[in-house]
Amino acid sequence: MRNFVSEALNDTQLEEVECHKIILAVDEVCANMMIHSNGCNPSKKLDISIEHVPFKQLEFIIRDTGKYFDIKGYHEPSMQEIVSSKRKGGLGLILVKRIMDGIEFSTEKNYNICKLTKKLNFEV
Repeated sequence: MRNFVSEALNDTQLEEVECHKIILAVDEVCANMMIHSNGCNPSKKLDISIEHVPFKQLEFIIRDTGKYFDIKGYHEPSMQEIVSSKRKGGLGLILVKRIMDGIEFSTEKNYNICKLTKKLNFEV
């Protein structure tokens, strides 16, 4: 997955640090979908596609057939809550939201879809 996303980012004019952030965000969503949506079942697969509108934006579409995640019902914990509860994890979506410009979850037929959007701010 990381190589696939990295190769797609080669076609952009993004700086290396920004590319690494995007790879991290996509990786985090994929990990969450495998763990929470698919119960770490190795027979379950994710489908990832990337749409690049030159100089405008990147869209990462990640699909699976696992359990649906309703982001509207998601309570974003504060750092205080995470630290005081001493729980492992909990920063993934916070990180993704800070890196990416958009995150949407939806369903279509038997698929759960996560669309991540990153705007490109380049002059044409």
